[in-house]
Amino acid sequence: MSFEVVQIPVWQDNYAYLLCADDGTAALVDSPEAPPIQAELDRRGLRLTHIFQTHHHFDHVGANAALVESVPELKVWGGAYDSEHERIPGQTRVLRDGERATWAGETAVIHEVPGHTLGHIAWRWSNGAAFVGDTLFVAGCGRFFEGTPAQMDVSLNEVIAGWPPDTKLYCAHEYTQSNLRFALHVDPDNADLQALSQEVDALRAEGQPTVPSTLARELSCNPFLRCDTPAIRAATASPKGAPRHDVLGRLRAMKDGFRG
Repeated sequence: MSFEVVQIPVWQDNYAYLLCADDGTAALVDSPEAPPIQAELDRRGLRLTHIFQTHHHFDHVGANAALVESVPELKVWGGAYDSEHERIPGQTRVLRDGERATWAGETAVIHEVPGHTLGHIAWRWSNGAAFVGDTLFVAGCGRFFEGTPAQMDVSLNEVIAGWPPDTKLYCAHEYTQSNLRFALHVDPDNADLQALSQEVDALRAEGQPTVPSTLARELSCNPFLRCDTPAIRAATASPKGAPRHDVLGRLRAMKDGFRG
């Protein structure tokens, strides 16, 4: 048994992910808003058994209370840091870096990927799907609300970059077009990036999502995974020999102020 990934658009640019198993059960990756999630469950005739959390922000846990109220036996699995700080409503299982979790015949390896928050985890499943929350976006990365450039550098360039290149990366927001405008600003001669921008514009013109991506694509196009390249080091005016995390920090600061 495995699962199908169903993308549920929420609010303006959020995605929730419903994992649909062959036996009529379902799991949810993060829970922004209950009504559209419940509507999809009802439409498919599925019974929700689990929520797999990436981190504690409201647009990822906001529906937990309502879903637990409607399904009292619902299992809510999340990371250790968020559990210790009681930041995930209804959490029933604590998962640490390197631990494995099994559902629907597939196994997820849990990876701690701090930077956006200190408790952020990613779920990398044995079927090749990885749910990275707000750590990595298509052609971008999350803001450093709690973590440091050094932490995000490890999360992106040592943890995620070490996964198989064909890993499907499911992020939690449709930020791709704005991310690509910045990426082209700092890496304008990247032919892969230029091609991706054209592809994304065509998808969005038709109202189609740009998620998931693949790790191979991100390694060639995402500037936050390319901080050791001459183009990104030049764009960030990084001193010769500056450590990669310093380049990444400069890059994220540029992105925070970018209005292109």
